[in-house]
Amino acid sequence: MSGTLNKVMLIGHLGDEVKMHYFEGGNCIGRFPIATNETYTNKQSGEKVTNTEWHNIVLRNKAAEICEKYLSKGDKIYVEGRLKTRQWQGEDGNTRYTTEVHVQDFTFLSTKKESMANSMSAGQGNTQATEASREKTPSTVAQTASEPEQEDDLPF
Repeated sequence: MSGTLNKVMLIGHLGDEVKMHYFEGGNCIGRFPIATNETYTNKQSGEKVTNTEWHNIVLRNKAAEICEKYLSKGDKIYVEGRLKTRQWQGEDGNTRYTTEVHVQDFTFLSTKKESMANSMSAGQGNTQATEASREKTPSTVAQTASEPEQEDDLPF
């Protein structure tokens, strides 16, 4: 194969609110961290161990605005994008580096607003409220803001 591939797919929970930065000319950028977890059982002690990995997520323009509007800390999201490493000079004069996931596609898997609406309607036995909240789910908005969805064998 003569080409290269830079592709990242993550499912995780937001570790903070979406931070927006606006530029002259109307463009904007949104940043937030997501956490992914790996859980295993220590064979020697039998203890359950969870390792959390943090990822810096970057979105641009309309995608960033959609995420800022609908997501909050703790929400679950699927992101797909490319790894990019930036470097800059710190105030102390040292060169600093960070690796970010520049998102090309995303899907909301759960939001606090959606979870609260579903739990309230389920407790009352009101299926119409549940259906209404599903119809207005932000994941349908996210699909229109990202690249066209391609068919694949992913289970989600």
